[in-house]
Amino acid sequence: MKLKKLFTDNFELIFWVSAMIALAFSDPAKPHFTLCPLKLMGITWCPGCGLGHSISYLFRGEFRSSFHAHWLGVPALIIIFYRMLVLFWQTAIFKKT
Repeated sequence: MKLKKLFTDNFELIFWVSAMIALAFSDPAKPHFTLCPLKLMGITWCPGCGLGHSISYLFRGEFRSSFHAHWLGVPALIIIFYRMLVLFWQTAIFKKT
């Protein structure tokens, strides 16, 4: 019961950490499965497509490739890491469980 409460209370933090780990270990140069609803409907352009590749390139230190994959990759990564920091801070410091 405590594990379920821990998971539900920290779901967003667990989600972001898991997503960043998955992007850090994925190879952005290889073709992959997509969850993009626009691409699945056959639309070739999507404003968000390429963000995952961009962040994955950033984890590898390939800044030029990251910018070419999606120019909002750097700001997205900064915002996600900031959100993770806020969630961790709230979990570790302010919660009294």
